[in-house]
Amino acid sequence: MNQVNARLKKIAGQINGIMKMIDEGEDCEKIIIQFQASKAAIDSAYAEILSENLQICLKSKNSAQMNKIVKLITKK
Repeated sequence: MNQVNARLKKIAGQINGIMKMIDEGEDCEKIIIQFQASKAAIDSAYAEILSENLQICLKSKNSAQMNKIVKLITKK
């Protein structure tokens, strides 16, 4: 989990950087690139957390928790 926290802190820095870029009127293309990088970083952290939790559920054979997770990730 410490790795995920470190990633989230880095993502927070990226988001702060995007806000600064917007405030300073930075080029739209550069802002979009930073948005895409931040989104990819969030997706990666999400996938890591999801994977860890699913592995825990499988090892403990906790089908109720597994069903909750499945509902969360398939919710639209």
